[in-house]
Amino acid sequence: MTGRVTNVVISGLGGQGVLTASDILAEAAFLAGLDVKKAEVHGMSRRGGSVTADVRFGPRVYSPVVPPGEADFLIVLDQEQVERNRSLPGDGGVLIGPEAVDPESLPGRKCLNVALLGVLSRYLEINGDAWHEAIRSKLKPELHEANRQAFELGRASGRAQ
Repeated sequence: MTGRVTNVVISGLGGQGVLTASDILAEAAFLAGLDVKKAEVHGMSRRGGSVTADVRFGPRVYSPVVPPGEADFLIVLDQEQVERNRSLPGDGGVLIGPEAVDPESLPGRKCLNVALLGVLSRYLEINGDAWHEAIRSKLKPELHEANRQAFELGRASGRAQ
């Protein structure tokens, strides 16, 4: 990893797994030996409202909030949230939207969040073991295999915008 902080914003609607995805990402970065900070905005999440989570990691991170226009990566779980959050990535920032993976190829309909983390993993220097351990530690055992498959699908075939 470089000496700089990596800024990731994950956005979607309540119930789509935004917070779970941010937990997995934060854990994978921590297992890779990085300093990690995380912030969440729940809004009306229980009613399908907007939810965002900021995850920042690097050698030393002082604030959990990604400054506006400084996200290196924006992961969006719901297509309607793309325009709402388009200003968050900075110059050269990468948008990973729900179309980055084929929903028909997912092992379960609730695995999109982890599949998009698989796409993100292609850009980061966090090894596969850290990702898989993070998935195991943050999800119930009966969800491990489907989410491992979704992660690998995103890692192998996903595409960013």
